[in-house]
Amino acid sequence: MRLMLILVLVIIFSIPVFGQQEVYKDVPSLLQRLSVATTDTARILLKCSLGEAYRSNNPDTSLLLSNEALSVSQKLDFKKGEIRALLVLCVLYREKGDLPYALELGLRALKMAEEEKLAYDQVYSLIRVAVVYIAVKDIPEGIMYLKKADDLLKDHYDDFQWSVVQYFMGDAYEQLNDLDAAEKKARMLEEKQGRNARWVVIYRRLEANIAVKRKDLPLAIKYYRESNEVAIGQSEFREAATTCNGMAVAFKKMGENDSAIFYAKQGLKLGQMLSYRNRILAASTLLAELYAEKDPKEAVKYYQIASAATDSLYGVRKVLKLQSSTMKEQGRMAEQEAARIAYQNKVKQWGLVGGVAVFLFIALILYRNNRQKQKTNKVLETTLANLRTTQSQLIQAEKMASLGELTAGIAHEIQNPLNFVNNFSEVNKELIEEVKSEKIKDKSERNDELEMELLGDIEKNLEKISHHGKRADAIVKGMLQHSRISSGQKEPTDINALCDEYLRLAYHGLKAKDKSFNATIEAEFDNSITKINVNPQDIGRGMLNLINNAFYAVNEKAKQNISGYEPTVTVSTTKQNGKVEIRVEDNGNGIPQRMLDKIFQPFFTTKPTGQGTGLGLSMSYDIVKAHGGEIKVETKERDYTRFIITLPV
Repeated sequence: MRLMLILVLVIIFSIPVFGQQEVYKDVPSLLQRLSVATTDTARILLKCSLGEAYRSNNPDTSLLLSNEALSVSQKLDFKKGEIRALLVLCVLYREKGDLPYALELGLRALKMAEEEKLAYDQVYSLIRVAVVYIAVKDIPEGIMYLKKADDLLKDHYDDFQWSVVQYFMGDAYEQLNDLDAAEKKARMLEEKQGRNARWVVIYRRLEANIAVKRKDLPLAIKYYRESNEVAIGQSEFREAATTCNGMAVAFKKMGENDSAIFYAKQGLKLGQMLSYRNRILAASTLLAELYAEKDPKEAVKYYQIASAATDSLYGVRKVLKLQSSTMKEQGRMAEQEAARIAYQNKVKQWGLVGGVAVFLFIALILYRNNRQKQKTNKVLETTLANLRTTQSQLIQAEKMASLGELTAGIAHEIQNPLNFVNNFSEVNKELIEEVKSEKIKDKSERNDELEMELLGDIEKNLEKISHHGKRADAIVKGMLQHSRISSGQKEPTDINALCDEYLRLAYHGLKAKDKSFNATIEAEFDNSITKINVNPQDIGRGMLNLINNAFYAVNEKAKQNISGYEPTVTVSTTKQNGKVEIRVEDNGNGIPQRMLDKIFQPFFTTKPTGQGTGLGLSMSYDIVKAHGGEIKVETKERDYTRFIITLPV
């Protein structure tokens, strides 16, 4: 169920981020030290420590102290203090739900720590950036940053930092369903930290999450209770809110809805007390689901709370802030571009939750106003079923309609050819002036050879202007094609004829562009397949993207002049287990393993600059998903690539 998926993700958003020392419980001592500090730099570091100390129970005070420390550090050009303040603010804004700003702050701190060669602060910056990526389910990117931190610790070991890295590694493995690896990390933490209260809260909750996935719910409840009791005893209300939400989910899975409601309300109360929107969203979403049949009026109230939290967490402004912060980082770390786009798409998808909540609200109003209970239940079931079946199409429509917001992500792609156009135009202007100067001279003084040379340069520049103008035009056309919204109308379609049509269309289209292009095409169609309900325009467009890529792959391999190589593209269809399977296979160079998890991301391409915008596979993926199907890829480097589309009959 979509609501449960949202709840699990928001609980993941609530994972803790540790301070720069194990715990700052002695606030009076820190305040005393601050009052007698004799230097500005010492006061800055003490304010950062106090910011960490207040973070769990008084985030507003923590925010005030951290901003003061940041402001003074910048005035004094005290880099270490600025880094420490940025790291406190990074986790504060992440916990409050402003993920784009948290990412920007973490990346700023990481860059400064690297420039200043502060290994200790580099480790914390890597950890906090990793947690933001883990929070949006970009687990591989989060693990990459954690491994960098682990490598740094081999030369600059710190016991507490090592424990923090191991915990988040365990959390990441748990989310990837590598439960044995996650449990190993939890055991390492328990052996290292023993009964240290702060760590009991952490590793017991990790063990509880693992137990939930293993469906050992009584053990999960036991671990959650222990974590929660220690958290409350230590006044760690932030941790208690997370644990209460987890316990509520476990009780719901056990069918004990009263207990689930009790702990979800505790999680909501603590989240509202601390103004942590991700905790609020987790608890209110679960409460709305639990009350949907029991008390519709209460369900509506909690849906409204969840909707408000959703708008705050996943609004358009947050998406634009995310674009800005990650675009700045592109120049320093090229690989983060793909992570930014993946992150952006995930945030946009969760933004659709608000629309789903509106439909659920309408369904609940119908439920309340209908006097006949059985008729009301049927209306609700029908409405919810319609929501589930149309939800993937809503996501597709939103992603295509919002291309304008994604423009910043490829601005640099368009800017490059435009810069060439502008530069060569300026050069031509100067060359024309030189030609004019020669023309107005007396015949005896004119240099005809120079004139011809200048005109030749102008002609070459015009060719370059035309070339780069076409590059920009291709990028824009690709964007418009990606943003085009289909009516979504499905009709009975002969899938064999459709595949054959687009196979021939792609082949002859490429032959028209490149007379030297040649390839063997093979069509293997299952004649037992009857017409199926699809949108032929959308499916045809998706097939065309895959087939064009296949022809491109075999053509590139053919240019390598491999003895005995015959470029071949095969399109086949089969019917099995009530589904139609379409395969597009080529014997090109294959796809490198390191790129497989990125090929369906918008604007990611392996083609040289100017030969692809990276929208084709992304569009094909969206089209297949909108039809309730699946698309996957099988490949072997230097051998073949096979795309497999599965559609329901």
